Amino acid sequence: MTEHLAIDLGAESGRAIRGRLDGGRLSLREVSRFATRTVRLPDGLHWDVVDLFTAIRDAIAQAPAAATVGVDTCGVDYALVDRGGALLGLPFHYRDRRTETMIERAFSRVPREELYAATGIQTLPINTIFQLLAEGGGAALSVADRLLLMPDLLAFWLTGRPTNEITAASTTGLLDARTGRWAHALIERLGLPTGMFGELVEPGAVIGPVLQMHAAGHAVDVLAVAGHDTAAAFAAAPLRGRDAVIISSGTWSLVGMEIDAPKLDPQADRFELTNERGVDGTTRLLHNVMGLWLVQECRRAWGDTDYEELDRLAEAAVAETPLFDPDATSLLAPGDMPRRLADACTELGQSAPRARGDLVRAILTSLACKYRLVVERLELVTGASARTLHVLGGGARNRLLCRLTADLAGRPVIAGPVEASAIGNVLVQARARGALATLEDMRAVVAGSLHTDVHLPAPRRDRWEEIYGRFLDVTGLAVEVAA
Repeated sequence: MTEHLAIDLGAESGRAIRGRLDGGRLSLREVSRFATRTVRLPDGLHWDVVDLFTAIRDAIAQAPAAATVGVDTCGVDYALVDRGGALLGLPFHYRDRRTETMIERAFSRVPREELYAATGIQTLPINTIFQLLAEGGGAALSVADRLLLMPDLLAFWLTGRPTNEITAASTTGLLDARTGRWAHALIERLGLPTGMFGELVEPGAVIGPVLQMHAAGHAVDVLAVAGHDTAAAFAAAPLRGRDAVIISSGTWSLVGMEIDAPKLDPQADRFELTNERGVDGTTRLLHNVMGLWLVQECRRAWGDTDYEELDRLAEAAVAETPLFDPDATSLLAPGDMPRRLADACTELGQSAPRARGDLVRAILTSLACKYRLVVERLELVTGASARTLHVLGGGARNRLLCRLTADLAGRPVIAGPVEASAIGNVLVQARARGALATLEDMRAVVAGSLHTDVHLPAPRRDRWEEIYGRFLDVTGLAVEVAA
């Protein structure tokens, strides 16, 4: 029974989890859990990537039986390194404000429609393409030899070999969605150096052994897993067919379907759908919804309560809450989220929630409404019918959000597994070592090993249809559905 170590780095915390297969069942054991810290410097908001790497080294030392290790984390953020492998500054965090004017600059060089038709990526200010344009004529970009996404950087530090794992690379807005190769012609037209985009590797590829300075005395190979945490989570979804929508729910909510080829037509662009690479060359057609970030920032602003208490208050709150579009750009950056949400409600002609529980319930109800809108758009673009919704990640623990999603979408919600990204990470490693053959095998292991909860929609639909209709009306999104 080969043991594998998954390093899964989320927006609030990271975890190191050991996993092994025994008779077709997956067993997991947590090695460590740690904060994924950011640091604000005079030039902006950065990842404390040295602290993250120290936590990874410690985890490897605490898992001496692990034969392999893989790292998954969020997409879009990157590091630049020079020809000698030296880091050219701490990686910026995607919530830094430096990209606010970069979308217009990009589209002045390559029209939006042309860029989407090539890369298929939803236009968001956090995207790597806009972050790189914000580097401008800076010193780092002028001397950079390689661009490494966050999982690539950490694997490079562990092994000394620079690679670009393809699921992470697909979040940049610079990968050709059809060919799965770097879109060099577009990169050149954007005015970016083409030489720093390097070797692309698929999930399961061996990057190399952990360098002795980090190995704590035992041999362990670093594998390219599904480096983008959403790709890892999708790989761990216990699906039994393609008639399902997956909601990878955490700081962000990634609402999507797994399909065989990208959708790059104007309708997919108008609906703000993104095409990201998955395991085995699959495409995740999805929309990035703001997610539980809104609750996380409210909690940070309040400072004196925990998530369990907020969940209890939201359960007890009145159901008829104000509604808003959780994807409003004003909600992206860190700050006083309770005030921003109150402003968002009043700007839409509604009374702002007065109590904390009412505000959290307004967030969860608005999220569930947005999930339904995205599901309906996915069905229109793909022609498929979503019979069930699979909620993965930390949001699967939020029973109120899962129930609201089932009720508002009118479809059963299957919640779990919670640690989907880490599980997908482990299973990609296990398959690379020959324990599993296919993506379907991986999902069958999850279905046979881990518990999920089922939330059925309320049989009476009138109340929920009224709430959803009100959401569409107050946000102005009804016109988009009709179009």
